[in-house]
Amino acid sequence: MDKSKFDAVYPIISAVLVGKIAAELSLSDKDAITELYSSHLYEIMEHENTKLWQYSTEKLFELFLEERNSGKISFPQV
Repeated sequence: MDKSKFDAVYPIISAVLVGKIAAELSLSDKDAITELYSSHLYEIMEHENTKLWQYSTEKLFELFLEERNSGKISFPQV
């Protein structure tokens, strides 16, 4: 995906994930944003070439929880 398309899609993916984090963890949107933005997962997601943007919201949430709970992320083999 070229950069302009990624730049258009990425905020939507992030917003949906923030909503999921807020709902599932009973956090305010602000706290969910803070948690996501401070995660290693978010740092990796920002790079189009990692292709994490292709994962479902559920999968991204699972990876977020894994990092939050253990400090590690086990990426699925593709």
